[in-house]
Amino acid sequence: MEYEWKPDEQGLQQILQLLKESQSPDTTIQRTVQQKLEQLNQYPDFNNYLIFVLTKLKSEDEPTRSLSGLILKNNVKAHFQNFPNGVTDFIKSECLNNIGDSSPLIRATVGILITTIASKGELQNWPDLLPKLCSLLDSEDYNTCEGAFGALQKICEDSAEILDSDVLDRPLNIMIPKFLQFFKHSSPKIRSHAVACVNQFIISRTQALMLHIDSFIENLFALAGDEEPEVRKNVCRALVMLLEVRMDRLLPHMHNIVEYMLLRTQDQDENVALEACEFWLTLAEQPICKDVLVRHLPKLIPVLVNGMKYSDIDIILLKGDVEEDETIPDSEQDIRPRFHRSRTVAQQHDEDGIEEEDDDDDEIDDDDTISDWNLRKCSAAALDVLANVYRDELLPHILPLLKELLFHHEWVVKESGILVLGAIAEGCMQGMIPYLPELIPHLIQCLSDKKALVRSITCWTLSRYAHWVVSQPPDTYLKPLMTELLKRILDSNKRVQEAACSAFATLEEEACTELVPYLAYILDTLVFAFSKYQHKNLLILYDAIGTLADSVGHHLNKPCLSSVATALQSGFLPYCEPVYQRCVNLVQKTLAQAMLNNAQPDQYEAPDKDFMIVALDLLSGLAEGLGGNIEQLVARSNILTLMYQCMQDKMPEVRQSSFALLGDLTKACFQHVKPCIADFMPILGTNLNPEFISVCNNATWAIGEISIQMGIEMQPYIPMVLHQLVEIINRPNTPKTLLENTAITIGRLGYVCPQEVAPMLQQFIRPWCTSLRNIRDNEEKDSAFRGICTMISVNPSGVIQDFIFFCDAVASWINPKDDLRDMFCKILHGFKNQVGDENWRRFSDQFPPPLKERLAAFYGV
Repeated sequence: MEYEWKPDEQGLQQILQLLKESQSPDTTIQRTVQQKLEQLNQYPDFNNYLIFVLTKLKSEDEPTRSLSGLILKNNVKAHFQNFPNGVTDFIKSECLNNIGDSSPLIRATVGILITTIASKGELQNWPDLLPKLCSLLDSEDYNTCEGAFGALQKICEDSAEILDSDVLDRPLNIMIPKFLQFFKHSSPKIRSHAVACVNQFIISRTQALMLHIDSFIENLFALAGDEEPEVRKNVCRALVMLLEVRMDRLLPHMHNIVEYMLLRTQDQDENVALEACEFWLTLAEQPICKDVLVRHLPKLIPVLVNGMKYSDIDIILLKGDVEEDETIPDSEQDIRPRFHRSRTVAQQHDEDGIEEEDDDDDEIDDDDTISDWNLRKCSAAALDVLANVYRDELLPHILPLLKELLFHHEWVVKESGILVLGAIAEGCMQGMIPYLPELIPHLIQCLSDKKALVRSITCWTLSRYAHWVVSQPPDTYLKPLMTELLKRILDSNKRVQEAACSAFATLEEEACTELVPYLAYILDTLVFAFSKYQHKNLLILYDAIGTLADSVGHHLNKPCLSSVATALQSGFLPYCEPVYQRCVNLVQKTLAQAMLNNAQPDQYEAPDKDFMIVALDLLSGLAEGLGGNIEQLVARSNILTLMYQCMQDKMPEVRQSSFALLGDLTKACFQHVKPCIADFMPILGTNLNPEFISVCNNATWAIGEISIQMGIEMQPYIPMVLHQLVEIINRPNTPKTLLENTAITIGRLGYVCPQEVAPMLQQFIRPWCTSLRNIRDNEEKDSAFRGICTMISVNPSGVIQDFIFFCDAVASWINPKDDLRDMFCKILHGFKNQVGDENWRRFSDQFPPPLKERLAAFYGV
């Protein structure tokens, strides 16, 4: 029986009133409306009113009807399983009956609603949905056909996986051939929907599509010259995906496809051009790229280079004509820190001490234009990867163009030439070397170009050649480059400031100790920039200062440089003070704002905590770089009180960074940390929760650093942390970094309080040994192994069953300190004497040969 429902007139008016109010720009009114809408959700037929306004109340204006549908969509997302049956059926039938509404806005809203219901696992419980939509495609009425296709496209986007599974009895076997028929439809909008629907199934190599792959490709070629940009865009997108998935099918047509894509990369419509440009990026990753493209390079390279010019619209949006904007305050969305990766403490490994997260900071990142990805960036990225494919063979195609561009009188053209030069830096470095003595001085001159966009791109391009610059005698290029870059850090344009700081950080990493003679000048500039910068660039400046401390600092660990180190650290101190203060103030300000926001959310905005995180991480960097010298700064500030608050923040990244800082301050000036330990330890204990890997990791590391400083006084705190640590080390799939830090901290706790930890030995010895055998010899490993040896001497039976793992871990040491080597010897010989020669021989016969040989050679067993 059809579900009959009529709205109550008064109820309807009340809801319309709410819908009208919610379109008000006043945020307070919006908040009240939100609350009222939430309350109305308690009434079972509230959602009937919403669908009624959307589909039946044609007298209302479209925005109000659409809004009603969008509120209903949010209710479906949040409460769908609590809808009464009648309501669900009413909504479903109303949607299907109104998918062809004459208004495009209402059709789209109904489509979104259908998709949301479908994605709530309802495709199974709504068996007539797909057949019904497919049959509506054949309707004579354009609106109905377009509405049904719009809904199908959204379903294909949202539920591609379930459509291609057995759950629904493989509807795609019918849907895909049906979509293909519509590639030839007379309406461009319908053709575009049809291609978009099929495109959803390329990457997953859906069987139903693979069966029709030839007719799909044939149909795509037929649409190649379509007059509708949206269709051309979808055709390009399809070909890019097919390149990854069915190269075999494209190969016979490759010559024509490349010619076609060359044309499309120059399409009048920027969206089409961008989709087509992705083709070169994708092709460059295929092994056949080199052979396929070689004959097309003379045409392709100029097209890519041309795509690297700023368009007129870019220049307007980037305010390319506003030269000085440093005094204009940043707008909120300008301020998101872009590169910041919160601090995670990791152990050094044999290879290179490379952390597991891969660094992608060498991406082409010259301008955070409007959309983050545009034709200019895509063309530059494509040129970059092609330079890596063809290496110096690309230069004959590039050099003649570069000559023209780099010295061009129009700044836009010259700017694109500088970007080209930067894009090929990695791939064509060898071949570029002969030209660099002429080009680098030219670029250094461009750093003072009158156009800000030229100055900023030049910073980036120079940073891509920093390695070569540093390899030359310092007076030739390094000194003039550094002098000019430091001026750019104080540029009157914010974009240039940002580019200069980033470039300077790269230069610091390459030059390291070469910078020592210029330190006073560098620091003066960076500290002056501190007073001058707006919000957003401060974050990048922090990064440059942090990198400086790292680059210069970590080179100072070498003994021969220790006198420079001491001079540097104390020389760095006056510069650090304003930086330190600024960080502490930032943390304080953010915490205060957060408290206000918690107390009165309608009066006070929530703060952006990213600044606090960056500030905590920079303080960690200072503690690491200055070592004991930071003591006087800590003594004069309330940083420990602030840390106590940060360690309890509900945002994991804030806790993560505050635990890193706690560990670094523990190492640098424990006298200031010690009085707070009784407050800090319980918080550390509750954060040993592997659900937040980085938080847990940093808390674990800090506990280990604290235990080394506390010694026997650590005793009362062991019960707060030991059980969690043992649990973490025994969990399956725990990331390597966390396992290593956990093992080190358990070892350190056992070193200072063996009586408390040794009884648990049997529960962790095996994973402990396996996670520490691969890290390189260092202080942390040393203290951890001393702890394990001490615990074994307290509780030898705890290691008996897993002794082979202990032997293996001992053998992983290259050169332990003499007294640690003696500890190992004692334990190995003690075990051997206890079991007797015969049993030891049987036991050691299970060892892999290298292990046997090492133990015999180093420890005489």
